[in-house]
Amino acid sequence: MFEIGSQINEVRIDGSLEKLREDLEFFCRIGLEVVEIPPHGLDVIRNGKLDSVRMKQIREMLRDYPFIYTVHAPNPLNLMESEKGEVQLSVFRSTLHFSLEIGADVLVYHGGRFRPEETFSTRRLRWPFAESNMKKLDREIRLLRQLADEFPEMFIGIENARPYRHHSPYSYAERLNDLAVTVQTVSRENVGITLDFGHLHLSSRFYAEDPLPLLTKAAPWIKHCHVHDNFGQAAFFQEKQQTHQLPFGKGDAHMPVGQGTIPFTAWLSIIMPRYQGSFVLELRSRYFQETAAARDRFRQLLAPLLSIETPPMS
Repeated sequence: MFEIGSQINEVRIDGSLEKLREDLEFFCRIGLEVVEIPPHGLDVIRNGKLDSVRMKQIREMLRDYPFIYTVHAPNPLNLMESEKGEVQLSVFRSTLHFSLEIGADVLVYHGGRFRPEETFSTRRLRWPFAESNMKKLDREIRLLRQLADEFPEMFIGIENARPYRHHSPYSYAERLNDLAVTVQTVSRENVGITLDFGHLHLSSRFYAEDPLPLLTKAAPWIKHCHVHDNFGQAAFFQEKQQTHQLPFGKGDAHMPVGQGTIPFTAWLSIIMPRYQGSFVLELRSRYFQETAAARDRFRQLLAPLLSIETPPMS
């Protein structure tokens, strides 16, 4: 059986090690096997530098539990940014060092954004000049190669991105095929894809793409997975309040498996033959108490697929 776990929600713990321990205790009681740690929720990276005192406290706490740990890099981390590129690179390195300190071997990184979400306005975005985008993408590829070579024991999983109405495309990672091409261009064994099921549902609907052939092509590079559900309807970037979006089935809902419309069985049947990673539930805090039920539902979906034979590599 594949290991199934959950993220630690950085907003819920908000820098509190006491809340981190509460979540770890809860995950231990319900029998999770994997926990994804957000250093940006623990105040352990400050202005690009790892806080050694805080790092020691976190490391000692995590050692009290039997989990497999993975790490999620700070969401705004963006190797395409050149204006404050030194800080971006320092944060990435500090996150990699953090991962090694806690014994993690998977680091999730949001694919670079040509225009970061925090700079969006309510005015419709015009697609930036292709030449400018290519320079930014070349920068990210160069830095990813550099970081992968510096930290060969760490797997960097670039996560596919969600789209936003009126502001997409803002990242190559919105489209799984483009993300797979970027990973192949980086051409490092320890750089691959973190498949986010919810984001794929949103982007495939938004771009009117059939996700099945996309998954088939990307499958060899998928090494880590985020699992949550939604209804496949992209929202505007400023639409964040879940109580307002849920009645209309909009946005990146991060609901428990089975509460949305993602065809998990069809998608899993494509990636499972050669997939060897973990599955991390990424639920919003409003569904925290449903974590065990979401895990059990996902196990039920996985069970009949575990006997699929691995197809030969082409």
